[in-house]
Amino acid sequence: MLKGKTVFLRPVEPADATKLMVWENNPAHWKVTDTEVPFSMHAILQLIEQQQHIRSTGQLRLIICLNESKEAVGAIDLYDADFRHGKAAVGILIGDKADRHKGYASESLELMIEYARVILALHNLYCSIQADNMESVKLFEKCGFERTGVRKEWFLHKGERIDEISLQLCLKK
Repeated sequence: MLKGKTVFLRPVEPADATKLMVWENNPAHWKVTDTEVPFSMHAILQLIEQQQHIRSTGQLRLIICLNESKEAVGAIDLYDADFRHGKAAVGILIGDKADRHKGYASESLELMIEYARVILALHNLYCSIQADNMESVKLFEKCGFERTGVRKEWFLHKGERIDEISLQLCLKK
């Protein structure tokens, strides 16, 4: 368990499947998660199993919980981990709008950065964010990520082309 001032990160448990299914199947999240069809409970349970073994699957999902209530408010992922080159992508979701803008995401990202640096000994973290999601861009920049490029008209959403912003954090500076 990784613990901060207001949140802690813990491994995903099968008991989290229902909450994850609600978050993953919320069409409001599909644009940023690049999802097109709902997940079944079976698929969610398979993902939970896969995301516990980062060295073999390249994926790790941790649940973001509040220290006081132990309530799960989101998830943070490392994915496409490449230990040979020391890099991984990172993504974060605060599941309910009411839990956003409270600092949970930035504290969780800082905990994950430290975990990636110290425990996993990674050299770089990176993310790709749709250009119209400036809240996420600002979150990652606040945590030290730097813009490294833009892919023009990379996503198509409801007939509109959206650029993708790439950001990177070198952990060994």
